[in-house]
Amino acid sequence: MTSTALRVIGTGELVRLREKRIEDAENDYAWRRDPELAGYDAAKPLTMSFTTFAATIAEELGYPQNHRRSFAIEELSGSSHIGNVMYYGYDSAQGVAELGITIGDRDYWSRGYGTDAVATMLRYLCEELGLRRVFLHTLTWNHRARECFLRAGFRRVREVTRGPHVFVLMEALPGLPGDAGE
Repeated sequence: MTSTALRVIGTGELVRLREKRIEDAENDYAWRRDPELAGYDAAKPLTMSFTTFAATIAEELGYPQNHRRSFAIEELSGSSHIGNVMYYGYDSAQGVAELGITIGDRDYWSRGYGTDAVATMLRYLCEELGLRRVFLHTLTWNHRARECFLRAGFRRVREVTRGPHVFVLMEALPGLPGDAGE
């Protein structure tokens, strides 16, 4: 347990988004090594040692970047770390960033936690960072994620091919009437 309170960036109906801590590395490592979870990101499972991974996480925590930040998702009832939500490619001049999410704990799949985390992160990105456009990519076959993103306020834009993978590009344009989803 860390001795200082970590900043909470948002609280939804089911989740709290908070700054990451080194104790999160154990869950993060397990989730990144999981072949099924890696597949949802069109990635290969992590192969580095836990020691190397933890050192990388410690470096990121010690020197946070403006253009990329990752936050822990905790479920409210018991404060369990169930996943991560992040933004990257942040461009303050254009007011845009890409969003990513992982609900690593399967006990929380298909129960609204992902939708709540995405909606809470979207609120933070718009209210705190002043973003005018938030976008994401999800694999075409990941119907559960697409439905989550639609419920959280994203809309489908088009399909995008990257190597052997086909993604659906989705975006949220906060504050614009009629752009809260399909």
